[in-house]
Amino acid sequence: KLVVPYAAGGLPDTVARIIAKSLGDTLGQAVYVDNRPGAGGSVAASAILQSPADGYTLLVTDGPMLSITPLINKKITYDAANDFVPIALVGKAPLFLAVNANVKANTLDELVALAKAKPGGLNYGSAGNGSIHHLTMEAMNASLGISMTHIPFRGSAVSVPAMIGGQVDMVFASPPSLMGFVKSGQARLLATNSTTRSPLAPQMPTLAEKIPGFDFAFTVAVLAKTGTPSEVISKVNAEINRIVKVPEVIEQLRTAGVDPAGGTPEQLARALRAEKAQVTDAAARAQLKAE
Repeated sequence: KLVVPYAAGGLPDTVARIIAKSLGDTLGQAVYVDNRPGAGGSVAASAILQSPADGYTLLVTDGPMLSITPLINKKITYDAANDFVPIALVGKAPLFLAVNANVKANTLDELVALAKAKPGGLNYGSAGNGSIHHLTMEAMNASLGISMTHIPFRGSAVSVPAMIGGQVDMVFASPPSLMGFVKSGQARLLATNSTTRSPLAPQMPTLAEKIPGFDFAFTVAVLAKTGTPSEVISKVNAEINRIVKVPEVIEQLRTAGVDPAGGTPEQLARALRAEKAQVTDAAARAQLKAE
């Protein structure tokens, strides 16, 4: 089974269901998704850690559970660095910087000029204090030498409509939550927080084009309990790599907001370390405190 630390309908859940179907078809047995939300990922982690390290119970999660949550949540019961071993990077999930159509900025440079003209005068919404949306914006602002007022909401399902309604000037959010508003002319895209341009909006620049090395697209990955045999990890890794190259799966992942990746367990480990370093620095800049 694939354990997901979030409720049904979220991005890791969607990815897990895409993987589960393909894995089940290949293995000739049912692979089901077990949603275990709550306690900053601790409920899901417990389900993994209480199961045998045999590869039959795997964790499908996003990078923030492993990188941000340990920084801001003192109550988690798992050790993100040592309780799990990487299997495969399913993909990276970029966030797009979108502004309300009434904001007088058609490009990132124009937005920077606007922000510098009135420091703190622009505001942005996020999916909450310490969310990847919040930390991406704080890192961008620090790198560009600008300041904005942060207005946290309870998730992107609230922050994006707030931006469309003019309560906030801009947000970082996932492509699926924004593209309908962009097509209707209610919002404009200015940049992506990934290092590569998105096929959904190839004309939109990456922040890395302006800020070398900037990469806050988060990982979506498959991990196992520490102690899982290497041959099991290799077998599952090979299957995930096969799955993310299937055209139908590529389309499903991109529709969900994920750029398919694949690669070795070692490459996933490096990606997770890099992500941890990025968000740790951004959290320090944002003066986030563990609670």
